[in-house]
Amino acid sequence: MEIKYSKLHPHAKEPFRANTSDAGYDLFSTDYVTLEPFQRRLLSTGINVEIPEGFYGRVAPRSGLACKKGIDVMAGVIDSGYRGEIKVLLINFNFEGYNLKPNAFEAMFGSANRIEIKPGDRIAQLIIEKCHNVEWKAMQTLEESQRGEQGFGSSGQ
Repeated sequence: MEIKYSKLHPHAKEPFRANTSDAGYDLFSTDYVTLEPFQRRLLSTGINVEIPEGFYGRVAPRSGLACKKGIDVMAGVIDSGYRGEIKVLLINFNFEGYNLKPNAFEAMFGSANRIEIKPGDRIAQLIIEKCHNVEWKAMQTLEESQRGEQGFGSSGQ
C-alpha cells in the first residue's frame, strides 16, 4: 500500500518503522515541550498524509514511552479524507513518588517527573487499519447472549 505524505515543517521526518513486521510507523515531534505530571499537550509532527479510502490511521502510544516515562497518547484517529497536519495529544502519567504528605506537590511536580520532548523525538506511532462500512439497524430488543449485560470485570481478573 502506498501512502502519500508531505512535510509541512522543515524539520519534519517521514514516518518510520524499525522492522518490516512492525505494525506502527513512528511519528516524530517538531516541537520542544516540557510535560508536567498530568499535563496534556498537542504536539506537531510537521506532516500530513493521504490515507487511501477504506482505511484510517490510528495514532497509538509507543510502548517504550508508556512503560519507561509514563507518556500516553490520547484520542487519535486520522480519517482518509483528512489532509491537515497530524498532531499528537500526549499526557504525562509519570507521578512516581506521589504521596499525600505536606510536600506532595513538590514530590509530584518536581523535576524528576517532568518529561522533555524535543524536535526529532519519536512521540507516537501511526497504525494503518481497515475501516469497515457498517449499516446500523435499530431494534426493540437484541438477541440474548451468554454474557448478557455483565461488564466491567465480570469475566474475571
